[in-house]
Amino acid sequence: MWGGEGARLEVVTVFCEDLAAATTFYAEVFEAPLVFSNDDSAVFRMGGVLVNLLDARNAPELVAPGRVAAPGLGDRVQLTIPVEDVDATCAELVARGVTLNNGPMDRWWGMRTATFRDPAGLLWEVAADLG
Repeated sequence: MWGGEGARLEVVTVFCEDLAAATTFYAEVFEAPLVFSNDDSAVFRMGGVLVNLLDARNAPELVAPGRVAAPGLGDRVQLTIPVEDVDATCAELVARGVTLNNGPMDRWWGMRTATFRDPAGLLWEVAADLG
């Protein structure tokens, strides 16, 4: 099947209420290369993963018979990007207009982390090993 070590994550789709703001955020904050865009979505490459920013009005057909959750009802996912220096990365994020949700802080499990949100409300973490 597809599980185990051979499994790989290829695409993450993020439902966005403001596609233009999310597109600008990913281009300017992450400096991710745009690989596709139209009126309904923008796809960025982040390492080996494509991040598909999708206008939330188009999301119901993807999740039916489930429902698309409204933003602000609580966090369900956190995506982590490893960095060399959390403090320097946070300084750069703040300089780009990003508001930190928390951190930088040392965690009991041996990582230094900080989190922030993208315009769609998705929670992102930057992390470095304290070792």
